[in-house]
Amino acid sequence: MGKVTYDVSMSLDGFVTAANVRPEAGLGDGGERLHEWAFNSADPRNRSFIEEAGNTGAVITGRTTYDLSIPYWGADGPVGSARVPTIIVSHSVPQDVPANSVYIFVDNIKAAYEQAQKAAGDKNIGVAGANVAQQLIAHGFVDEVLVHVVPVLFGDGVRLFEHKGSQHTSLELMKVTETKEVIHLHYRVVK
Repeated sequence: MGKVTYDVSMSLDGFVTAANVRPEAGLGDGGERLHEWAFNSADPRNRSFIEEAGNTGAVITGRTTYDLSIPYWGADGPVGSARVPTIIVSHSVPQDVPANSVYIFVDNIKAAYEQAQKAAGDKNIGVAGANVAQQLIAHGFVDEVLVHVVPVLFGDGVRLFEHKGSQHTSLELMKVTETKEVIHLHYRVVK
């Protein structure tokens, strides 16, 4: 089995979306700024983080992320043409799931983890969405956390670990990569 990695871009003040998240602006007003390093940088160090995602065999996310992202993802899911199984934690299945899509709906975090393990095989499992990441971390299912700190202050939005609870989770810093557009922080979850 590969590792389970939560990989997320964050503003310097701790937000993974800007304010006013809605279907037509899934990252909030101006929130696309969080991903400019991934799509507009010529720096090979930034590109290496995108290429590393190529070993993803499954993705776990929540219903909110799904609802906000489905217009962009379509039937192929968050990694596009690679079409990896994408497990959605949701209390219900939407009626308009794209035909022949990669989406699998489950009703709890443990079922999502088990389904992703089966689907990924020896490949890695990616995690998308702050709430689902918090749940997976609390259950001890996440192996690594990559935070890409973007030099912008949003002031409002969805915080990375807003409602994690009182349980402490120790992380070990494995690597720091600094570029003009972003600082990449790579942590191992201490279990």
